Amino acid sequence: MWLFILCVVAACCAAVWGVVAYRGRSIAPAELIKRLPSQDALLLYIDFSALRRAGLLQLLDGSKLGQEPEYESFVRDTDFNYVQDLDSALAAFAPTGKYILAKGRFDWKALRDYVKAQHGECYNSVCQMAGSTPERKISFLPLQTDLMAMAVSSDAGAALRMEIAEAGAPTPVPDAAVWLLLPPAILKSQDSLPDGTRQFAKSVEDAKSVTIGFAPEGNRLAAHLNVLCRSDRDAALTAAVLTKITEVLRKVIAQSGQKPSANDLSGPLTLGSFESKGSRVFGYWPIERAFVEQVLAAR
Repeated sequence: MWLFILCVVAACCAAVWGVVAYRGRSIAPAELIKRLPSQDALLLYIDFSALRRAGLLQLLDGSKLGQEPEYESFVRDTDFNYVQDLDSALAAFAPTGKYILAKGRFDWKALRDYVKAQHGECYNSVCQMAGSTPERKISFLPLQTDLMAMAVSSDAGAALRMEIAEAGAPTPVPDAAVWLLLPPAILKSQDSLPDGTRQFAKSVEDAKSVTIGFAPEGNRLAAHLNVLCRSDRDAALTAAVLTKITEVLRKVIAQSGQKPSANDLSGPLTLGSFESKGSRVFGYWPIERAFVEQVLAAR
């Protein structure tokens, strides 16, 4: 009898430990991607902890984002400030909405109170509230104590789709503090791209995958391009085209009597270098701190 009781207690303890271990485990970005919609979605990952250590995240304190009345109100009412409390975020910008998996320190009670104050509602662990327009409905829930799933979509319960990861191998991702995974649909939609980048995008629009990683490099950032082409020949041709576009851009700026500026895209784009290895193309652009400051000041 006592042996049976001990076995039951041991089984219960093991079950409780398993739940705690699961909820407390760290999930890598490559695994988190399996929880996000991937069809025609632009994926963005930001390691806020790494940027904070590099002294780059502090630049956001002076950006327009931190001065928005709605954001200031949110920080005041929930005691949450992404500059201090957010460790990382993985976001998918899909045709059906925006989906975010955020890791950090959350006061869940304060967040639930904020939702209710905004005339939203929380049921069990899921909270829902209206966004700035009727088609923007915000929903979120805790996947772990320090991991939030949040969605902005016409579907009021869109965050729930991130509870379960899809089966399959993890998606390879760059080892960088910030990275983008670009879908073919965006590369082929020239109107959605910033001026100066469209020729670069056109040269890789037929690739299997395109990722750009941004990592601290001293007092600046470095952008690393990784393109998986359909063949070795395509990779060699793509690297040659990217190199040619960069050379032409340098000549156009020089012929106009100007110089590339660290404050806009002309700076990093004219300093790009590219090479092909097998079916992959690797590129590199240095990004000065002045450009980062200029971009944040405009937001």
